[in-house]
Amino acid sequence: MDSPVSTVAELVAARWGDHRPGLRCEDRTLTHHEVAAGAAARAALLADLLPPTAEPHLGVLLDNTPEFPLWLAAAALAGAAVAGVNPTRRGAELARDILHTECRVLITEGTHLPLLEGLDLRGVRLLVTDTAEYTELLTRYADARPDPSRATPRDRFLLYFTSGSTGAPKAALCSQGRLAAAGRSLADQFSLSPDDVHYVCMPMFHGNAVIADWAPALVTGATVALRRRFSASGFLPDVRRYGATYFTYVGRAIQYVLATAPLPDDRDNPLRLGFGTEAGAVDAADFERRFGVRLVEGYGSSEGGAAIPWSPGTPPGAVGRAAPGLVVLDPETREECPAGVSDGAGRLLNGGEAIGELVNRGPSPFEGYWRNPRAEAERRRDGGYWTGDLFYRDTDGYLYFAGRTDDRLRVDGENLAAAMIENILARYEGAEAVCVYAVPDPVTGDQVMAALAGTFDPLSFAEFLLAQPDLGTKMAPRFVRVVERMPVTATHKIRRAELRGEGLTCADPVWWRGPGECTYRRLTDGDLENAEGPPAPTRGPSSVRRQGLEPRTR
Repeated sequence: MDSPVSTVAELVAARWGDHRPGLRCEDRTLTHHEVAAGAAARAALLADLLPPTAEPHLGVLLDNTPEFPLWLAAAALAGAAVAGVNPTRRGAELARDILHTECRVLITEGTHLPLLEGLDLRGVRLLVTDTAEYTELLTRYADARPDPSRATPRDRFLLYFTSGSTGAPKAALCSQGRLAAAGRSLADQFSLSPDDVHYVCMPMFHGNAVIADWAPALVTGATVALRRRFSASGFLPDVRRYGATYFTYVGRAIQYVLATAPLPDDRDNPLRLGFGTEAGAVDAADFERRFGVRLVEGYGSSEGGAAIPWSPGTPPGAVGRAAPGLVVLDPETREECPAGVSDGAGRLLNGGEAIGELVNRGPSPFEGYWRNPRAEAERRRDGGYWTGDLFYRDTDGYLYFAGRTDDRLRVDGENLAAAMIENILARYEGAEAVCVYAVPDPVTGDQVMAALAGTFDPLSFAEFLLAQPDLGTKMAPRFVRVVERMPVTATHKIRRAELRGEGLTCADPVWWRGPGECTYRRLTDGDLENAEGPPAPTRGPSSVRRQGLEPRTR
């Protein structure tokens, strides 16, 4: 491995003269030297395009083509910052993302031009990468060489958008120094080397692909293999084609790969490690069993304010051991939550009191949001960095992810974490995907609703709930929406806010259990008035409990 460096620009320049394969996409291969040369040409072009008084920001509205990492590398050499633009955004929201981050140059391709039609983007220079004009423009800078001297560790490098489920997306800041350090940390943690091939199938406008996949490859000098857009059916063929050894994932990507038809030679592949979030212990075990590849679930807040390092010996389902300064706090009392208590099967039995928000009271590399002091203040409170993520810890200090604070439900005076209920419902034999969210209770608080993709049988589902020892009496879904396919974002995360917003009045069939009823039945228009009435009692006759109205707890 190369010696430690302090900027992304130095990492890019270090590859000059390296003629090993550096970047692959479909039938195209660039050497590391060609990547460094291409970055230098684009950096020189960018220096001429950016007005001297403007913020040195450029927007990149591209699929995962070679142009994306080339412009990342170019921005590093130029001391500029890249705002990755989400192509699933539309109209005024898309224009807002570009203008809010003050991008004076926007890099895009022909397939995305229709997204920009009718948008008021005055003052933004457009470069379309698959045009003769763009190619001719770059030839003027073909003799440029990478010069990292213009960059410093403190230079702003990424403006990457975090979730916009509770308002407009926030543009988190990441400096060159922080990205270089993150790449080095992951390379060391997973013993990555120049011989590895990093498969980048997650969208590069998202922090996961850049920070956890591209950056460590840049540190080690590994080959980067790009997938234009994620494809579950194309995953294994790509891995074999490129000889990929490492990849990252987010959201439901692992679940989609597992949903493809299994083949006898699935384990015949070069992969040795996948790193990401939200796969879940069950899917991770299934993935290793089927493909022979270990998945490591990691945690690092999108903004960089807190991270949990994985280490050998981490229990299944845990993210890692709490580092000094990391605590799980009750958001209301600001006091530390007690340790989680599990049964012999590792199922949490006291989630109501053990689950709280992860807070970093130690040093935090959080660098803020672009032009959003209110959001920054929400993160920095009471002398700590509040992640907005729910966790619980076990008696040995290992931390377990339990969802987002926005996903917390309050049922009959008890706080519940949607992710914990989802983990339980995922055991249901017919479930291919599950999402739990709140619908309003007409008196106070919430009622539990679950969307389920897969096969649903009302009787077997009620019996299944009864058999789950870690499903508290208030966790059982009052309503079950059966969907053909979950609505997901471009990063394969379920659109929970969309499901929550549609509530009971959706196009899909909804099953429910009314007050005093034993099993689920279809919700009809005539039922809606009753369904929105008082919640079912949490205690009832033993005969009702035996029929499955209430799951047992231990």
